[in-house]
Amino acid sequence: MLYHRNELKSEIREKPRGGDGTAAFLHLVEGKGATQKYTNLLAEITLPPGSSIGAHSHTEDMEYYIILEGNGKVNDNGTEKAIAKGDVMITGNGETHSIVNTGNDPLVFLAVIIKE
Repeated sequence: MLYHRNELKSEIREKPRGGDGTAAFLHLVEGKGATQKYTNLLAEITLPPGSSIGAHSHTEDMEYYIILEGNGKVNDNGTEKAIAKGDVMITGNGETHSIVNTGNDPLVFLAVIIKE
């Protein structure tokens, strides 16, 4: 099954998860049948400079951030770490994380939340 980019749902979220600024979501599989059986989210997210997704926990699921462009910082269970293109952040069941764009260019990443 093929879905063209222009067919996908997009949205802008203000202060996502209590963060700062905005986040642009491009939902890659939302409402696409069997994929929802395994995932809660599969989206390309863009954070403008200074924007962030606030700290949040995962229960009965886990999340991957796959950094495509830009750089920033993640909070991995209370520890801040720098991130850049090519990095992968994994937040397991019961863990907490957040992400902020500390660079001058958009921070673009894939967010994948998989059900446990």
